[in-house]
Amino acid sequence: MPPKSGHGGDVYRLARDKGIPVSDIIDFSSNPNPLGPPSWLRDVLSSAISHISHYPDPACTGFIKALSKCFDVSPETLIPCNGTSELIYALPRVVERQQALIPSPAYIDYRRAALLAGLQVEELVLSDEHNFQPDLEVLDKKITPHHLVFLGQPANPTGVLCDPSALRALAEQHPKAVFVIDEAYIDFIEGGSAFSLRSAQPDNVIVLYSMTKTFSIPGLRLGAGFASAPVARRLREHMAPWNVNALAQAVGEKALFDADYIERTTRFVNRQREHMAAELRKIPGLRVYPSQANYLLLRSDRPGLDAKEIAAKLLDHRLLVRNCDNYTGLDSRYFRLAVKNKGQTERLLAKLRTIFGKVPAQRKPSKRAAAIMVQGTNSNAGKSILCAALCRIFKQEGYRVAPFKAQNMSLNSHVTLDGGEMGRAQALQAAACGIEPETRMNPVLLKPSSETGSQVILLGQPLGHMGYGAYSELKEEMLDKIHGAYDDLAGEYDAVIIEGAGSPAEINLKARDVVNMHMAEYADAPVLLVGDIERGGVFASFVGTMELLTEAERARVAGFVINRFRGDASLLVSAIEYMKARTGCPVLGTIPFIRNLGLPEEDSVSLKDRPSRGPTGNPDMLDIAVIDLPHISNFTDFDPFVIEPDVSLRMVRSIDELSSADVIILPGSKNVIEDLEHLRKTGIASRILGLARDQKSICVGICGGYQILGEGIADPSGVESSGGRESRGLGLLGLTTTLRPQKTLVRTEATHIPTGLKASGYEIHHGRTTCDDMSPLWRKEDGEILGTESTDGRIWGTYLHGVFDDDAFRRWFIDEARRSRGMAPAGRILAHFEIDSELDRLSTTVRDSLNMEAIFALLKNR
Repeated sequence: MPPKSGHGGDVYRLARDKGIPVSDIIDFSSNPNPLGPPSWLRDVLSSAISHISHYPDPACTGFIKALSKCFDVSPETLIPCNGTSELIYALPRVVERQQALIPSPAYIDYRRAALLAGLQVEELVLSDEHNFQPDLEVLDKKITPHHLVFLGQPANPTGVLCDPSALRALAEQHPKAVFVIDEAYIDFIEGGSAFSLRSAQPDNVIVLYSMTKTFSIPGLRLGAGFASAPVARRLREHMAPWNVNALAQAVGEKALFDADYIERTTRFVNRQREHMAAELRKIPGLRVYPSQANYLLLRSDRPGLDAKEIAAKLLDHRLLVRNCDNYTGLDSRYFRLAVKNKGQTERLLAKLRTIFGKVPAQRKPSKRAAAIMVQGTNSNAGKSILCAALCRIFKQEGYRVAPFKAQNMSLNSHVTLDGGEMGRAQALQAAACGIEPETRMNPVLLKPSSETGSQVILLGQPLGHMGYGAYSELKEEMLDKIHGAYDDLAGEYDAVIIEGAGSPAEINLKARDVVNMHMAEYADAPVLLVGDIERGGVFASFVGTMELLTEAERARVAGFVINRFRGDASLLVSAIEYMKARTGCPVLGTIPFIRNLGLPEEDSVSLKDRPSRGPTGNPDMLDIAVIDLPHISNFTDFDPFVIEPDVSLRMVRSIDELSSADVIILPGSKNVIEDLEHLRKTGIASRILGLARDQKSICVGICGGYQILGEGIADPSGVESSGGRESRGLGLLGLTTTLRPQKTLVRTEATHIPTGLKASGYEIHHGRTTCDDMSPLWRKEDGEILGTESTDGRIWGTYLHGVFDDDAFRRWFIDEARRSRGMAPAGRILAHFEIDSELDRLSTTVRDSLNMEAIFALLKNR
């Protein structure tokens, strides 16, 4: 009886035996492309699936046409197949030879197929001392006209390659013998090309080409043979009808012309294989054989430690390798490893070093934090807040945890203790971790200054204003900085919670991605995909996002999180079950809408979503109107007012909404001159002036808003605008501002001169402001004036961001404004703006809403 076919890659049996998901297994035992399927695969399958109600084209017309064009060969010489195994088993029955000659070790199905067809099999055992390189002179002496000769090019499991011209000469010397050249792994060879003998292929040669390996589609099965027209015709006649399904044919027609994918594959495999081999050779007792393919053959020379035991020990860590003791010419010492990505390879290397009891002396075991990444179906889905919650939860569990976001686009920034600028969201997440914010947590911050350009902040310091094109040219430099910042954090903490940006499925931006799936891959982080159900269409968003991800990216998604749900969660059960069936990913929890959460919003999207409106008309509520500038920045300055019970805070976007207001606040701006022009064009500027001069409104300006209240603003260096522009201010305060390239970035504390109350916060501004006959209002410890007011105190401004965070000053300000409008003051603090207690409230809600056991397991399995 022929031997049973034994292969690597049986992850399904292993998963059943171990009681674990298939996705938990890292399979080094089979050799498909480590890059995973091409990014277009799902699109092609989705398009082709509408045709599966029809039988597939039995002639594979489109696929054969594509093969013919791609390799410049006649269609009559091609044999499409359901993976090259189909041809391997058909060939011995069709070519009518009595014997098979197989240089071994070799792919085990050559022998099995020959035996099943009744052929006598002779295996020419190759020399270990010569790295199993076939000796073509010895082979030449063995070949008779009765032989069917099988040769892997490169060979499996050794990865050795023969000279194509020498193979051609050998075939020409034995025209009666039939040669099967198996090029299943040829695309992984630098300079390799399928059907390598096609320019002058002898009639007695049949070449096999497996697209299953190259395009990482072993579950789809696709390949082709190339032979003389008479042989090809006979082989096609022996194939079962419809042997290549419609989906595989569609994929084949697309795949053959994806030269970029094959080029990237070859480059990656060769680089990664050499790195892998070099590290393995440092392990004493382990021999690594040279290979040109996407796998390596190894031999354990450690007494008492054979391949079976090594495989068992690795299996305990869910690493599957190929024990090679069923290959002729190999014994229980040999095993094979496929080339995988960097993270998977490092995990394998670490375990092998432990098994062999050796860590290279020149290389200390580097600590690298486990990571979880939160991505969203869209902006403002709740990524930042969920990251903050996870940071607090892991801190409560005893982890030393830090946040990270590779690139943030926001006008809401924070100043670190050392004077660096970073995203406000990561500062909040650092607070949730109980650590001081630092710019490594957000190495790149983009602060939009126009519709097409942003100020680029790199590791806390301004790099300059750039359009998208100029910034894209710096991608490699940015990646180096991002990776370095992440590596530093990951080397210091137990866990890192990584936040994505926007959506990972923005197909127009994916090629330049540095913040979503690129970062997940770099950190080897599982991804939680969060969607906002309040916006509607959350399940469609989940499915749509998954459909636009590559297979490797989809594999990183560990589960979905539904955010901001109101109502009865049982109504979601059927949809949650569908999501698991449709995508293979579970919904890991549903977070309820959390009312009055006193935490800064992640970006201005939330602010823009706040309804703009006119006065409430409630005589007991102080009406505070914040002008929604087009380039509004650091909008969290006003968050503390939300928790005050006697204040109505609203956004104003039109003159009709500003018929009256007790207090008007002009916020910070990233482009003060353009925002001033906006105020004038909309008529809002005139309305503010009227309300201020009639003493119907108190007017306050923060940072850029402070500059707008002055007499004029000049930008001679083009810091925020082009052409060295100038603009008149509103003229409500006697001050002028000049924007300078040098940016002030400092944490500070100042005293409110009229009351002696203190407030702490930070400064972020390019402006240098001079005052004429204005009353100083805020003074720093060194005597520097940080804000001024009008003589009657009804118009004032400051550069101090966070001025209203202080409970005592905020209540004083509210009460004074109430008195000026004839309302009764509270006379005491009514609300406390406490970030820490709100973070605890958030973490409790999220902990109760998510499957935390599954989420903790994501870290532990890394």
